[in-house]
Amino acid sequence: MDSELLNKVTWKIPNALALIGSGSGEEWNGMTASWVTQLSMEPVLIGVGVDNKAVTHRLISQSGSFSVNLWPSDDTRVFVKFSKPAVKEEGSLNGRPVHQGVTGAPIFDESLAWLDCEVRQSMDLGTHTLFIGEVVAAGVNDDDKRAAAMSDTKMKYGGVKRGGH
Repeated sequence: MDSELLNKVTWKIPNALALIGSGSGEEWNGMTASWVTQLSMEPVLIGVGVDNKAVTHRLISQSGSFSVNLWPSDDTRVFVKFSKPAVKEEGSLNGRPVHQGVTGAPIFDESLAWLDCEVRQSMDLGTHTLFIGEVVAAGVNDDDKRAAAMSDTKMKYGGVKRGGH
């Protein structure tokens, strides 16, 4: 299979962009993610694909929880700041205000909407782990705006491994 062709095709899969919040003890992180989807209606299960080498992977594995924070499509610059481990300061990650969710995972106050999830299963799928979380709390901060998608940015993620990931 031609790697360039596979990348071109997989990059055309419509993907939401979200900030995944994770925390274990005093350590919190926020991570840009594009592999996020609903997997079940009863119970409501959300799946997130997380690189096995990511800080977020370690924190979700330790805590058994994560949050999915959807961001407005007109404010995608936030995703660049969370492509590396976040800096936690009093009440914020990378300068963005957060609060602790029901599960202990950080919830971004400026998010369009958010889901707080308890991990029910995890599956090692090679380079990434699929964390399957049951939604235990959720909120909407702005019902009128559209959530950001990968197509709203110049970012690319997926396909075959290449330099940088």
